[in-house]
Amino acid sequence: MGIELEYPDGATPLSEEELDELIPSLSTQGELNEFEAVNIQEATEWIERSKSVKSKLLAPSTVREIHKQMFGRTWKWAGKYRTTEKNIGVDPSQILTQLKQLSDDVACWIEFKSYNSKEICVRFHHRLVSIHPFPKGNGRHARLMTDLLAQQLEIPRPTWGLVVLVHPGQARTQYLRSLEHADQKDYGPLLTFAFS
Repeated sequence: MGIELEYPDGATPLSEEELDELIPSLSTQGELNEFEAVNIQEATEWIERSKSVKSKLLAPSTVREIHKQMFGRTWKWAGKYRTTEKNIGVDPSQILTQLKQLSDDVACWIEFKSYNSKEICVRFHHRLVSIHPFPKGNGRHARLMTDLLAQQLEIPRPTWGLVVLVHPGQARTQYLRSLEHADQKDYGPLLTFAFS
């Protein structure tokens, strides 16, 4: 492959095999970012038309399908669980089990009103990022999934700091720090960042 990727702080590096599965012929990181952004926009339009996504949002099959729609024109492995260890995430053999557990947990949180709707959203987001089901795009995928969950819970979508978090900068740093706080069961900073 002729493209060299830049990995900002907190990004998940791809293996050579994963890099080789880039579909379009691109030569710069900027071209890749732009291509992925268009692919993601097409996915959001598809989601708006899809009734099955709304009715089965938390199902592992929907989690996979949304990732496939977001990155399917960009990467051959889009919508497929990662098979390699990364700098974050559960063991690849545990991805499906952890996604099912997350789905069950969120359903219980909603049914029993364990947390308010905003906290349910950030707890879901944090767990999905922590599972890290896919080789790349997990943060963007988890933010879109959380937006959809907020919509289902009939609350305003998170603002995520009102910036694109793919690029290095203060907002990305703040986002990553808020996830680190959530690792320690302190969801306050992530709540503030997500719903600022």
